[in-house]
Amino acid sequence: MTPRLFKHRITARFIPFLLLCMLTAPVPSQAAPAATPAQRLTQLADDYFERWMALFPVLATEYVGDPRFEGKLEVEIAPAHRAKQVALFRDVQRRLAAIPREKLAERERITFDILDYEAKLQLELLKHPRHLLPLSQLSPLPSKLADWAGGASVQPFKTVANYEHFLKRIERLPAWIDQAIVNLKEGERMGVVQPRAIIERTLPQIQTLAEGKAEDSLYYRPIRNFPAGFSEADKARLTKAYAAALGQSIIPAHARLYGYLKEQHLSKARATAGWEALPNGKSWYALHVRETTSTAITPDAAHSLGVAEVARIRKEMEKVRQQVKYEGDLNSFLEGLVSRPELTPFKTEEEILARLRAIDDKARPGLARLFSRVPKAAFEIRGVDPLLKDSASSSYILPAADGSRPGVFYAAIPDPAKFTTTGMTALLLHEGQPGHHYHLALQQELDIPRFRRFGWYDAYGEGWGLYAESLGTELGVYDDPWSWLGRLQLELHRAIRLVVDTGLHAKGWTREATIQYIMRTEGSTEPNARRATERYMAWPGQALSYKVGELKIIELRERAKTRLGDRFDIKAFHAEVLGEGAMPLAMLETRIEAWIQRGGLTR
Repeated sequence: MTPRLFKHRITARFIPFLLLCMLTAPVPSQAAPAATPAQRLTQLADDYFERWMALFPVLATEYVGDPRFEGKLEVEIAPAHRAKQVALFRDVQRRLAAIPREKLAERERITFDILDYEAKLQLELLKHPRHLLPLSQLSPLPSKLADWAGGASVQPFKTVANYEHFLKRIERLPAWIDQAIVNLKEGERMGVVQPRAIIERTLPQIQTLAEGKAEDSLYYRPIRNFPAGFSEADKARLTKAYAAALGQSIIPAHARLYGYLKEQHLSKARATAGWEALPNGKSWYALHVRETTSTAITPDAAHSLGVAEVARIRKEMEKVRQQVKYEGDLNSFLEGLVSRPELTPFKTEEEILARLRAIDDKARPGLARLFSRVPKAAFEIRGVDPLLKDSASSSYILPAADGSRPGVFYAAIPDPAKFTTTGMTALLLHEGQPGHHYHLALQQELDIPRFRRFGWYDAYGEGWGLYAESLGTELGVYDDPWSWLGRLQLELHRAIRLVVDTGLHAKGWTREATIQYIMRTEGSTEPNARRATERYMAWPGQALSYKVGELKIIELRERAKTRLGDRFDIKAFHAEVLGEGAMPLAMLETRIEAWIQRGGLTR
């Protein structure tokens, strides 16, 4: 999920100009002219973004880096907060209805359409009780803030004010936790509960935060790492304040949550794995599919697409097996990769990070052949926080708007000794350059409303990331059979997601059957297959976005090449795909079709 909102509220009364046709009367003064449709749309976008950040201040820190919100935490799982969300999106609809779309320019129509799409989608999502599932193993709010306390993520710890803000933020955690317990109880009554495996995977994260003294807490880490220049008085005051808040309210609140999860809620978690088992689960999952793919694809169609893609990619992998002269079948070939010493040379996380940085250095010179614009923001590669390494996936965090934080690719490395070299190149291209970094960092530089500069649509963003993996051939970084196999492995992994996500949530697949399918189809280890399966269980539909988005971008590229012929320019195509930022796939297709009709010329 990512942001979409804005700034400044201007109240103005626009009075029609009246001409009094009396020759003897003085000429009346002219009132301010009525705002144009474009001006009203700009104001709406500004207001929306500002209200959105106020409602979701944690996301405002994570995705926008707006310092005004770094000390705030809203209990967004509370009924009163959900009512505010409904009010916001209904207000957007009301104000859009008063703006004549036909009088807007092309870029403004994109803003109009995205606001309209977002308001309708969010109101549909809010009809379902997702707030009754406040916890999963995928970076729940307490774990997220504990991660941020390490100082290497999005929460700043450079000034005394930064320290005070973070303390205010975590002092709100007990309120969030108490609401989470209320919601869990309500979910138990309604039959809206997580699978048992998800709660079991979440328990260790909460336990880590629920035990020990204040000085041992992960939230206390800022106090152990004061920047130079803090006065002794400030250090003493902050140390006392953090210790008191942690000892008196924050750690006890986590202990309440852990105790409730372990002693009461775990026994009421469900044995089923998929969303279809929940009340109205079939329609709820179909909505998630529509949300994450931004298309009308059905679960059945996505499943069939996945089966076809898995078969196609495995045929390409078969060619690599023959090229390296492996005599066994494809399944044993893939299963054996993790035990090949030449493909598992690492002993430490830092060795892996160094290799990823070397791949990035190798890819950079070729980017100029494919892209006319390069992000201004810096790009870095780091490992994920140890607290999350057993459940987290590799991910990218976009740079802060003010330039204070670079774009960062966080590599998930559960066990360095089992980390293979094969997929590293494709992973780097996806999470870094030219994948998420080129999309998100360039998007921040566009002259578009702020809610769009920080906007995200899964099928567009993850589709672009997977498409970026395919560019490794043109960048010259798939220069041996193993790196190319790694590209196919990651592509196969995303194709498998189409099969298993729909299998779990729409076709009654069990957790165990899904794990076995993943292991059998891609040669994954049991721990990796288990982590993947539990991710799909906790995050329905999101896994479909990669392949659906990638295939649409490839389709549009091939369409443009066929119709434009010699006029096709890959730099211009990429500029057109990225030129207005994230949007639903149907809107992207309309945009590229218009570009083709202009003869491949950029406005």
